[in-house]
Amino acid sequence: MISILGRLNWWQIFLWGSCLLIALGSWRFLVLGVEVSMPFVAYHLEQRPLWFFAHVGLAPVALALMPFQFWQGLRQRALTWHRWIGRAYGAAVLVSGLGGLLMALGSNSGALAAWGFGLLAVFWLGTTAIGIWHALRGRIADHRRWMIRSAALTFAAVTLRLYLPLLFATLGEQAGYVLVSWACWVPNLLVAEWMLRRQSKRPTVQPA
Repeated sequence: MISILGRLNWWQIFLWGSCLLIALGSWRFLVLGVEVSMPFVAYHLEQRPLWFFAHVGLAPVALALMPFQFWQGLRQRALTWHRWIGRAYGAAVLVSGLGGLLMALGSNSGALAAWGFGLLAVFWLGTTAIGIWHALRGRIADHRRWMIRSAALTFAAVTLRLYLPLLFATLGEQAGYVLVSWACWVPNLLVAEWMLRRQSKRPTVQPA
């Protein structure tokens, strides 16, 4: 197990820890109820319960599985597991992404918040679908690039919860919720693009 895990750096520890903790915490509605644990989106429970539970129930699955897809030891030593986890991740994104999109279309928080969360859902579904499409055709480098973009959008579940208390405290609940609908994912995607461009500019070492 240690040989598969390898040595984790601080960023990997933060990624694994935050994804797993937020994923588990997202299911708090099973104990506390939706009205108590998710008051800002509780109205979706009456208007579109199927898509609401599709999103809040399966988005944490995608978040919890995401770090496993970047586990190099797993890919190298247990490729079959990597593929099956990838299939489960893709299915969770598909169902929860559609749920999130329909929730955004019916948002009571105004057009700006609806557009923010709606575009997040569209890009999340799109990047994941393109990444899987490349994998099915054996284009592993392209698959990896698109899954990095997908992961950056999945990580919006973490950044949303990091930003929301600060935005609520400084801007108020209404303005803070609108701003976080964009802030939780746009910077993530920009960082992912910066990382991909930086990697593409690295010189390729030619064999002697």
